[in-house]
Amino acid sequence: MELRELKNLSYKIEDELRKEIEEVSDFIFNNPELGGQEYISSKYLVDKISQYGFNVEYPYCNIDTAFRAEIGDNEETSIAFLAEYDALPGYDGPNGLGHACGHNWIAAGTLGACLVLSKLKKYFKGKIVLIGTPAEETIGYKCNLVKAGVFNDIDIVFQMHIEAFNNINCKALAMDSIEFSFKGVAAHAASHPHMGVNALDAVQLTFAGINALRQHVTSDVRIHGIVSNGGEAPNIVPDRASCKFYVRAEDRKNLEVVKEKVINCAKGAELMTGSQLTYRYFENSFDNIINNSILQDIMRKNLANVGISELLESQDGPTGSTDIGNVSQVCPTMYTELALDICPIVRVHEKEFLNYANSLEAYDKLHKSVKAMVTSALEIYLDKKLLKEIKKEHIKNISL
Repeated sequence: MELRELKNLSYKIEDELRKEIEEVSDFIFNNPELGGQEYISSKYLVDKISQYGFNVEYPYCNIDTAFRAEIGDNEETSIAFLAEYDALPGYDGPNGLGHACGHNWIAAGTLGACLVLSKLKKYFKGKIVLIGTPAEETIGYKCNLVKAGVFNDIDIVFQMHIEAFNNINCKALAMDSIEFSFKGVAAHAASHPHMGVNALDAVQLTFAGINALRQHVTSDVRIHGIVSNGGEAPNIVPDRASCKFYVRAEDRKNLEVVKEKVINCAKGAELMTGSQLTYRYFENSFDNIINNSILQDIMRKNLANVGISELLESQDGPTGSTDIGNVSQVCPTMYTELALDICPIVRVHEKEFLNYANSLEAYDKLHKSVKAMVTSALEIYLDKKLLKEIKKEHIKNISL
């Protein structure tokens, strides 16, 4: 069967599965769970894909709510789709949680792509892989999976996300999460202040140093923090105080330079106050996304085929950090953002986004995402020369 005919057949199969794919989004949306605690969601996805003959490892890589499901041929092209399914706290959903970032939509889309491809398997050689990646919003377990070598046998990765814009040239900053802790000496703040060493002063001086640093960093850098421990009572000189920072930059190389300057601000605060400094990385470190122009060309064409043609061509969209950046460092990755047609624009993590993350409009973009990912994957499965070109560019990009 020719590629054009195969793509048309994939559209038909997706149409036949559309209700089932929507049910996945609906179930995950109505059962929100925090990152690392997605027991209901992960089991649901595992049970669903097992019905289609996929071999499943669950739990996976010593992560309770991670899984890997695969079907197909070893020693052939292996394409993975990454599911996310953690929710956010602080919303009006069950237990105060909500899918205000649309991870219900991501889970449905990536699982849906695997289901459609499994029904086309007789037409191509290759392996279809769905990897469940928990806690994107917090810990970022994709980083753990990368370190464990999970993507060493994966040729290409796909994932899509709903956002405020259509974007195939997404930008994500490299990020380190640093907690500075200071140990001082407690004393009565009125009677014996001269006998104390104020750990909170060290925290405040750290903030002052970082604020002075801001005018001497490049425009891509973001540094933002909180006081995580400021003492116990106003009449006691705080002997323990700490603060947490996210430090971000456009790429890992620049981040390493900025991070050392931030750490030096804390070291200076230690010296000025006479306190003792310790610091740690309290979450996984995220890397910037590496885009692949060949994958982008493939995705651009297949998005246009399903009616999505207005794309951001430059990296001007929302800028955050995500653990899929770490994946893109080791494996060619096509990360895409699709906009919901709503007015006024509502962005992810806003309370109002809960009205749209599982809506008819979200379902429309969900089906288009599945079709675009499936047809893009089919091109790569059927053309090993194309895969070689993608990998060649990836090697070039990571060496820059």
